[in-house]
Amino acid sequence: MLAEQRRDQILTILGEKGSVSVNELYRRLKVSRETIRRDITRLAADNRLRKTHGGALSIDQVEPAFAERMSVNIDGKRAIGRAAADLVPDGASLIIDSGTTTLCVAEALAPRRGLTVYTNDIHVAGRLAGRNNNRVLLLGGEVQGGEGATLGRDATQMLANYYADFAFVGASALSTDPWLMDYSREGAELRAEMLAQARTAVLLADHTKFNRTAPVRVANLDQVNYVITDLKPEGAMAKGLAKLSAELLVAGNKKR
Repeated sequence: MLAEQRRDQILTILGEKGSVSVNELYRRLKVSRETIRRDITRLAADNRLRKTHGGALSIDQVEPAFAERMSVNIDGKRAIGRAAADLVPDGASLIIDSGTTTLCVAEALAPRRGLTVYTNDIHVAGRLAGRNNNRVLLLGGEVQGGEGATLGRDATQMLANYYADFAFVGASALSTDPWLMDYSREGAELRAEMLAQARTAVLLADHTKFNRTAPVRVANLDQVNYVITDLKPEGAMAKGLAKLSAELLVAGNKKR
């Protein structure tokens, strides 16, 4: 059995069960445990599963922690951040979602002046508040431990009071349908509201979010004006995104 076929089988088993041990894969695939461990390490490096002690976990079962996500494809996320910031003039009003890619947007916006920013991300607020005459409003709500972000009905209701020039919304998962998906109902509802509350809605999705699913669908994807990514999508993902009326921007014009 070729290595790629074996790895596909590992992902298929994970898709069915959510988690799997090295011992079970050893019994089912009839290859050595060392080979299976190497396969799991390779798939984890490609962000296709989460490596655990003695096995693996489907990447769709839980969203990785903030610090872990920040280390994944950081160059691609920074390229997306710069491309997003290029859309924004001085004096604009912005809704900025929480997450690692949106934090890269905030960093790229540092030279802008007179911004009005609505965000549920404490890190984003800290990057942009108190500089260049910016005005930053942090959305109320329950602070998510380890995320530095607020979620919940309070955050969503507060956001409903405002309308901005731009909304920059991250993607937890983007399926080929295409569906934008999230790991919690509260997160999905807030992101849907963000897409609805801006004149120009921008979806930020680095290529590691392609061909993925999560438990909750995010509404209002049809309102997105731009999709910014770091690598040109191919195959079913490209066909799915073509169904949207949004313009696709590939940061740095990179190709696979």
